[in-house]
Amino acid sequence: MSTISELYGSLVFDDTVMQERLPRATYKVLSKTIKEGQPLDLEVANVVAHAMKEWAMELGATHYTHWFQPLTGITSEKHDSFLNPTANGGALMSFSGKELIQGEPDASSFPSGGIRATFEARGYTAWDPTSYAFIKDGVLCVPTAFVSYTGEALDKKTPLLRSMDAIGREAKRVLALFGKNPTQVATTVGPEQEYFLIKESDYENRLDLIMTGRTLFGADPTKGQELEEHYFGAVRPTVKAFMNELNTELWKLGVPAKTEHNEVAPAQHELAPVFLTTNRAIDANLLTMELMRKIASHYGLVCLQHEKPFAGINGNGKHNNWSISADGENLLEPGSTPSENLQFLVFLTAVIKAVDEYQGLLRMSVASAGNDHRLGANEAPPAIISIFLGDELGSIVEDIINKKAPKSSGKIKMDLGVPTLPTFIKDNTDRNRTSPFAFTGNKFEFRMPGGEVNLSDANMILNTIVAEALTDFADSLKKSKSFEKDAMVWVQQTLSQHQHVIFNGDNYSSDWPIEAEKRGLLNLKSTPDAVRTFIEPKSVQLFKKHKVLSKVEVESRYEVKLEHYSKKINIEGLVTARMARARFLPAIIEYSTAVATAIDAKLEVLENIKGIKLDTSAEQSLLEKLTAGINAISAGVEVLEKEISSAQSIKDSYKNALAYEQNVIPAMDAVRKAVDEMEVIVGHDYWPVPTYNHMLFYT
Repeated sequence: MSTISELYGSLVFDDTVMQERLPRATYKVLSKTIKEGQPLDLEVANVVAHAMKEWAMELGATHYTHWFQPLTGITSEKHDSFLNPTANGGALMSFSGKELIQGEPDASSFPSGGIRATFEARGYTAWDPTSYAFIKDGVLCVPTAFVSYTGEALDKKTPLLRSMDAIGREAKRVLALFGKNPTQVATTVGPEQEYFLIKESDYENRLDLIMTGRTLFGADPTKGQELEEHYFGAVRPTVKAFMNELNTELWKLGVPAKTEHNEVAPAQHELAPVFLTTNRAIDANLLTMELMRKIASHYGLVCLQHEKPFAGINGNGKHNNWSISADGENLLEPGSTPSENLQFLVFLTAVIKAVDEYQGLLRMSVASAGNDHRLGANEAPPAIISIFLGDELGSIVEDIINKKAPKSSGKIKMDLGVPTLPTFIKDNTDRNRTSPFAFTGNKFEFRMPGGEVNLSDANMILNTIVAEALTDFADSLKKSKSFEKDAMVWVQQTLSQHQHVIFNGDNYSSDWPIEAEKRGLLNLKSTPDAVRTFIEPKSVQLFKKHKVLSKVEVESRYEVKLEHYSKKINIEGLVTARMARARFLPAIIEYSTAVATAIDAKLEVLENIKGIKLDTSAEQSLLEKLTAGINAISAGVEVLEKEISSAQSIKDSYKNALAYEQNVIPAMDAVRKAVDEMEVIVGHDYWPVPTYNHMLFYT
C-alpha cells in the first residue's frame, strides 16, 4: 500500500516533476513565467510539451485536453490523442508546444451573453501555466483560459487571473511604501465544500432531483436536525468508505483534502482542504466536486451539491476562506500586537472599505436560483453584507476611529478545572457562524457562496474591489513625507467612513435587517435584484480601470446570469407540473378511491345487517381532505402552466427573470404546498416517490 506522501501529487505535473524532467534553462524560464508573469515563447513551450507528454504516457495517458471553465459554471474538455499517423502506415505519439499553448474548441455552444452568435463558432483556449497540468481518467488535462475569436473572455478563469494580477500589482505598490519589494503577491483560498449523500435507488425515483438537483416536493421529516446529533457524529461505514476513496483520488491530483466530517443536516457532510493560490484552489475545488459525484456511484450513492436539496433543513454552502500573501508572508496576519502592526491595519482597512463600497457586487457574485433558497434561512448568512471582526479587532478599530491609543488584549489561559486536562491559550476572538464575511484569525471567511457555485466569480470580485481600495491608499500616500503618521490618518478616516458595515452580533436576529437598513446597507434578497449591480456605471468603471472585464464582458455576464436563472426556474416549473400531474395526482386519486370503496363497503354492511352501528365519519373526513387536495393540486398546476407560458414569452432578460421570481416561483410553491399536505395523509404504500424520512435516514 502506498503512503500518502507517495500518492500525493503523483498524477500532477508539478514543480518537482518539472525540475526532474525539464532542462535547467527551460525550468528557469517556466518558473519565471509562473512566479513573475514572464512571457513564454514557443521554443520553450515545445520542450515543456514533450516532457509533459512523456511523463503522461508513462502513467498510462493516451489523450490530452484543454480543461476549461465556460460560463456554465462547470468544467469542459475535448480529448485529442497524442497519436499522429506516419506516411509508412505507422504512428508517432507527439504533443507540440502549440498544442500545449493553444486549443480551439467550438465556442458557439457555450453561453456568451451575446458576444458570439450561434454561427460564429471559433474560440480559443490558452494554457494557464500557473495551475499545474494533471492526469484524470487517462487524459492529460491542461488548465486553460477560454476566449472568443475577438478576444473577449468566455470563461470564469480569465477574469479571475486578471483580478489576481490587479490585486498583486496594487499590493506591491502598497508594500513598496513599507520598503518591501516582494517577487510575488497572490491571494489564497481554502474552499470548504458541503454536500449530501443519498441512495442511488432513491435518487432514480425522484424526477425533481434528477432534473434540478433539489426536491421540489417533500413534507418535513418527522425528525430533522433539531437534536443536533448528526453534526460531527460518527460517520456511516458506507460514507466513510466513500470519503477514503475520495481522499485517495484527490491526493493523487495534488488536492490537499484535509478535514472531513458530518454536517448539521442528516445525510450532509463536508470536506475542507488546505489553502492554495486562488486559481489553483478553484481548479482543485472543481475537481473535488466532479470526483465526489463520480465516486459516490461506487457505493450506490448520489452526491447532491445543490444549495438547497431539501426544504426545512440546512443546505449546502461553500465557505470561501480568503487571504493575501507576499512571498509567503500572510498580509492579514495580525501578529501578537495587531494594534501596532501598521501594515496589517492598512490591509485590514482596505478590505473593510472594499466590502462596504461594493457590497452589491459581492452579493451579486453569489447570486443564483439555488442560493436564493439558502441565504437568510437561519442556516446561512442573510443577503445583507456585513463584516465580523470579533472582540479584539473590533475594539482596536473602535479605538482608532475614536482617536484613542488602541490596545491589544493579552493572552488568557483556559483552566478546565480537571488536573489531568491541559491548560491552553484562549483565542482573543470568538467565531461568528452567522456573519457573511468574518475575520477568522488571519483570513476572511466569505460564507455566502453556495455549494454548486464556481468560486471564480466571488474571488474575481473580491480581488478587484480590494485592489481598488489598495489603489486609494497607494495614491493617497505616494507623496507622503511622514508615511507612518499619514498612513494612520488614512486608516482612521477610512474606518470612520465604513464602520457601519462592521457588525459583531447575530446576523440571524430578526432585528438585524431593521438595523442594517438604518445603516444604509443593501438587502438584495433575490438574484434579479442582485445582478443589476453588475451593470451599474460604478461597477463597469471598476472592472475597466483594473483591466478585469471590459464593458462588453460585463454586459455579457449580466445576460448569462439572468438567462441561467430564468432557465433554471423554467425547468423547475416544468418538472413541478409534470410530477404533480403524472405522479402525485394519480397516486392520491387511487388512495381516495380506496377510501371511498371502504366507505361504500361499510355502508353496505349497515344496509344488509340490521342492528350494527358503524361510524364512517373519519373515512368521510379523510375523503373530503383528499378530494380538496386533488382539486387544489389540479387548479395549482393550471395556474403554474399559465405563468410559465407567460414568462417564456418575455424577451427582456431582466423582466423575464422577474416574471419567474415573482410569478412562477409562487405558483410552484402553491402546488408544492398542496402536494406536501397530501403526503402526510395518503397511505405510505400509495405515495409514488421516496419521502424525506426515507432519503435522509438510510442505514
